[in-house]
Amino acid sequence: MNTSRKQIQEFWQRLENTIDQLLDSREGDRFDADSLLSQYRDELQKIDRNLTFHFERDDGEEGPVEMVFGCDGYPESINSVLHLVGEAPQMSGIRFKAFNERYDPVPGYVHVGDELCELRDFWCALRIVNGRLHLEIYLTDAPKMLDMDPRVEAVMIFLDALLGEYELMTRIWALDWYDLPDSPEDFGLIPLASLRRAFDALKGDVRPIGIQLH
Repeated sequence: MNTSRKQIQEFWQRLENTIDQLLDSREGDRFDADSLLSQYRDELQKIDRNLTFHFERDDGEEGPVEMVFGCDGYPESINSVLHLVGEAPQMSGIRFKAFNERYDPVPGYVHVGDELCELRDFWCALRIVNGRLHLEIYLTDAPKMLDMDPRVEAVMIFLDALLGEYELMTRIWALDWYDLPDSPEDFGLIPLASLRRAFDALKGDVRPIGIQLH
């Protein structure tokens, strides 16, 4: 048995042994089980350092908790997510999913730290360049340091909601950031809220690839 397969099985065994403790700690959409969650993160890091997880709930209090696994936008770790979820056992009260799916309806705003970021503040352009999809994001005072601006994280949340995490990683070749011009329509830009329709019209014309974040 190879090392990663063994680590995957050990992760699921730990989760099976502690799932009741985890679910019993739930209050609303949060869990009061920090030590358990830290253990899960540590074991996932042994499988692949890019693996992440978060929890969601279907509408209604009776629905199961969903544990959603992703890879923080790194396409080289897609297979790790798929293998991990493919080995998931059946457990009562919780369901396991690979990657964030599209949201309907798409949220009109998200909170990142103390900042409220609204979908309407962002514009974009989607182009096929040499057979590959290039996505350009336009915002006021585009940051020079992407990881220092909460709006960048907000846009990535919106993109997951609009396109789904898997298609974002495997269809968008490059993602670039630009200052928003005074009249975005004059430059052929569209509101970010309209991206899903534009993406679905073009995605069949490109081969699945990965994402390069500039």
